Amino acid sequence: MDHAMLFGLRKFIAPEIVYGAGAIDLAGTHARNFGATKVLVVSDPGVRENGWTAKIERSLFQSQIDFCVFTDVSPNPKDYEVMAGAEVYHDQRCDLIIAVGGGSPMDCAKGIGAVATNGGFINGFEGVDEISTPIPPLIFIPTTAGTSADISQFAIITDSSRKVKFAIISKMVIPDIALIDPRTTITMPAALTAATGMDALCHAFEAFVSTASSPLTDMAALRSVRLIVNNLPGAYQDPQNLTCRDNMMMASLMAGLAFSNASLGVVHAMAHSLGGALGLPHGECNAILLEKAVRYNYQHAAGRYDQLAEAMGQDMCGVADQDRASTVALCVQKIRENLNITQRLRDMGVSPDDLTSLAEFAAQDPCVATNPRETSVQDIEEIYRQIY
Repeated sequence: MDHAMLFGLRKFIAPEIVYGAGAIDLAGTHARNFGATKVLVVSDPGVRENGWTAKIERSLFQSQIDFCVFTDVSPNPKDYEVMAGAEVYHDQRCDLIIAVGGGSPMDCAKGIGAVATNGGFINGFEGVDEISTPIPPLIFIPTTAGTSADISQFAIITDSSRKVKFAIISKMVIPDIALIDPRTTITMPAALTAATGMDALCHAFEAFVSTASSPLTDMAALRSVRLIVNNLPGAYQDPQNLTCRDNMMMASLMAGLAFSNASLGVVHAMAHSLGGALGLPHGECNAILLEKAVRYNYQHAAGRYDQLAEAMGQDMCGVADQDRASTVALCVQKIRENLNITQRLRDMGVSPDDLTSLAEFAAQDPCVATNPRETSVQDIEEIYRQIY
């Protein structure tokens, strides 16, 4: 097969998905179906405090399956946390992993699984398709509406020595089952609702303009954008609004199906760099970067950005050519500001002396490979400076 034909191929992969109220209560049933004898439950202190980890424990107890719980997971999960979790997995003789929480516990669980069956150190799996041996069965239950780690083939881990985030991209880390229960998001505070919602919007935007997009990913991305625009404000203002929470969880699912198969772009590369070097919150970084990336990329994917604007409710028919990039960017800006995400990098503790090294790390991120515009270190540094 010649290269042109090879690069024209597209694939679409996803886990088994059980969606709806009550899905979380099926964790024990599905673990039993896998023949599990002892489960490692991976979560974090906040999720455990909100009671979601206890629901998994109760479900496993009712299914008469032994388990142990690992919650030493921080935001932007670290390599040493993955290794500690893998040690628990081996010491406790576990044979299945359940992750409950946001992106951090789920990414950590993916890393634990990779180390559990392949050995070595988690950093050795950086890159694309570097996991050779299948990992233990994974059952994931998300408690935020944004990261989509419950359905994606990505795991993002922080290298604590290099102070960078690295990506593990492999079909091996796609969960076997995602139990997606929108009720789990009602305990998210407003700020987290906003940040994860903007993360989902960024997933949809970047997947839709990605050079690896396809009709299947396009369909999911556009549907996600429409859902986010119509439901994120309501979920932010009224955390108990189950209709908005349900629609935002579906939006996260759709965006995840899109980016897991089409990949991402310069926004996520830059956000990964900020998170790895400085520990900054991923969703907020994406939120303040997205509109600048729209302006930067627009001429290289103009028709696609116009479709995204239409999905956000903006009529592009009467907009002059020279105003189109600004119009799309302003749509994003309006959503961000209505969610009170108004900080700049300086407000988040970033020094101007950091910007060059941040840009250098971002330029090496695999997400830039599918950005619609070829990107240089200098370009990335200029985008950082625009939001400094």
